[in-house]
Amino acid sequence: MAFKNISKLVAILIFTVGILVSCKEQSPNSNMDQAISNEGHPNLILTKKGVSHIRQKLGQVPLFDKSLEAAKQEVDLEIGLEIEVPIPKDFSGGYTHERHKRNFLMLQKAGVLYQILNEEKYAKYVKDMLMEYEAMYKTLPVHPQTRSYARGKLFWQCLNDSNWLVYVSQAYDCIYDYLSQEERDKLENNLFRPFADFISIENPQFYNRVHNHSTWGNAAVGMIGLVMGDEDLIHRALYGIENDGLDPDAKDNDGGFIKDKEGRAGFLANLEEPFSPDGYYTEGPYYQRYAMYPFLIFAEALDNVKPELKIFEHKDGVLLKSVHALLQLSDADGEFFPLNDGQKGMSYYSRELVTAVDIAYYYGGKNPELLSIAEKQDQVLLDDTGFAVALGVNDGAIEPFVKKSINLSDGPNGNQGGVGVLRTDTVELVFKYAAQGSSHGHYDKLSFSLYDDGEEVIQDYGLARFVNIEQKGGGNYLKENTTWAKQSIAHNTIIQNETSHFEAKYEVGSKFHSDLYFFNIENPNVQIVSAKEQNAYPGTDMHRTMAIIKDEDFERPYVMDIMRVNSETKNQYDLPYYFIGQVVKTNFSYNAPKLLKPLGDKNGYQHLYLEGEGKPSGSNTMLSWLNNERFYTLTSATDNKDELLFTRIGANDPEFNLRREAALIMRRKNADNTIFASIIETHGGYSPVSELALNSNSNVSEIKVIYNNAAYTALSMTTVNDKTKLFILANEEASAQTKHNLEINGKNYEWTGPYHLIKTD
Repeated sequence: MAFKNISKLVAILIFTVGILVSCKEQSPNSNMDQAISNEGHPNLILTKKGVSHIRQKLGQVPLFDKSLEAAKQEVDLEIGLEIEVPIPKDFSGGYTHERHKRNFLMLQKAGVLYQILNEEKYAKYVKDMLMEYEAMYKTLPVHPQTRSYARGKLFWQCLNDSNWLVYVSQAYDCIYDYLSQEERDKLENNLFRPFADFISIENPQFYNRVHNHSTWGNAAVGMIGLVMGDEDLIHRALYGIENDGLDPDAKDNDGGFIKDKEGRAGFLANLEEPFSPDGYYTEGPYYQRYAMYPFLIFAEALDNVKPELKIFEHKDGVLLKSVHALLQLSDADGEFFPLNDGQKGMSYYSRELVTAVDIAYYYGGKNPELLSIAEKQDQVLLDDTGFAVALGVNDGAIEPFVKKSINLSDGPNGNQGGVGVLRTDTVELVFKYAAQGSSHGHYDKLSFSLYDDGEEVIQDYGLARFVNIEQKGGGNYLKENTTWAKQSIAHNTIIQNETSHFEAKYEVGSKFHSDLYFFNIENPNVQIVSAKEQNAYPGTDMHRTMAIIKDEDFERPYVMDIMRVNSETKNQYDLPYYFIGQVVKTNFSYNAPKLLKPLGDKNGYQHLYLEGEGKPSGSNTMLSWLNNERFYTLTSATDNKDELLFTRIGANDPEFNLRREAALIMRRKNADNTIFASIIETHGGYSPVSELALNSNSNVSEIKVIYNNAAYTALSMTTVNDKTKLFILANEEASAQTKHNLEINGKNYEWTGPYHLIKTD
């Protein structure tokens, strides 16, 4: 026992000297001269105090006990098998990729199990596997797959290598004191430091930029630095690599800029640039979800080891705000809206969001609403934060998490557009007027998607990728992500002359953003968002206003959509609505071609089959469809010269990489200044059991634009029962205090604010 104490004392002295020697480069704004917490290990996500508290309460906190037992069963099964550390060769989804991924997940779980259960078999499992990696890594070449701009060693890209080190650093922290000094030296000198140097110094194009990839790299280098007490690595994690030799204006082959606008890199720059003050992450919810793990797990480790950094207070607490913003960007079922590159079905049940909810609860004032999400997730982290959440659930402190209408700004200062979400009890409308979204952004200014009880009604396509399915492009992005999913025609927005916004050029699109005109949810019966776009097409201005309106004359809330276009030249405009479901009825005739042909030859049009072509039968066009036992109707004010095109995704797709989904496109040719106005209804239902259809017909008999100039637009809508509604929009003055007076068809209307909705019958 005395020998062990002496050894620990010697280790502390060596550790302290190492810190003093390694502190070479200091940021003028940092407190890096303060010594790393010397309370011992674990100290990243578990603390000695936390472990003691958890051990005392084992068997008394059901949600934590359940999570612990699930991890124990999983790791015990792995321990019963032979450790396997194969030579890397595969893309995502391939055997070696998935084996190394499973290894780092099991290592992390085994580490925390060792601390909580104090059973040596878990520490031995971690040690034995790490020694296998140490033996292999010393001579491991760069990964044989050459697709990535930054190839890893264990994985085909440095991103996944960073995933590995983020998780493994936690395992190493948990068994640090179990290992001898000789064993630690061996791992640190032959595995961990070379690993950290490889993903950072040897790959600055990956590490020294602002992107979710770099966030993983920063967290990986920083967390292993915290475990080892290596101030050089911690500094590198927080502030990036100095004098990296990169062109400050360079871009990687993923289309992302290397550094932020101030030329900074590192973890703190990745906190500053991608997040708006509201916590919106510019790449979109899917990648915000992915990045939340390294952001929050590294922040937790920093707060435990270097509390003087006050990382959770950085940028007015943006990390904690971001968790709430992300939860608000999910539908009624908890699935994230697929803005930009986003896989449908990803939800707050993912392991990253378990981490996010637990850490946000622990460090964010223990908001009881987060406990309701944690209860649905039905699992917690096996650390201090997860234990606090489980205690809160056990103590009955739960309050419902309220999803509400919300407007989230984009850009580091919140002045680069944003995303508006309008909500009623059942209907959710997502309106995108944001910045480009970095390399994962899509070219779809003023686009929208619509949900009813968590089901898509008008859809956003999301990404073209089969994540981790090796048979589909190695699990990576498919070429159709560029030729289809990112193109403007893949979204519910205006396309001019069959050309995508900004000609789908990242360098151009990244310079601009749409601007919020107004967002108003004060009246729960009229929730409305309006934004303008002036740069998608030179010489063309677009202004779109969307609202969810509750009206006693309608069974359910309806959506109003007004898209105004003003251009210096005459153009062709296409406005698609990607409806989900089976066509039930139209009020126009159309011809179905005997031979399906693509609608165009580029800009995404080459992927659309033309399935039907017609013209409006009058001043209104109506399409009804059925989906999930409910009816929907789109009614639009149209011109007799308009073209109506039924299309379906799937042309020029020989490998069946795209989903075969339908759209109705309204096409208007030879127009400069024009307006598209529509109403979308949710109504009735159909029971396949009783075989009864209820209220299957639209409640709208007519929609008409009765006034439109630079200053005002007025839309009238008449129901089948001859009830008429009038909506007036002020196009140039959005102030809520401005008074308006307008004469329409001999009648005078007065109101205050940017819009006016009245019944005129």
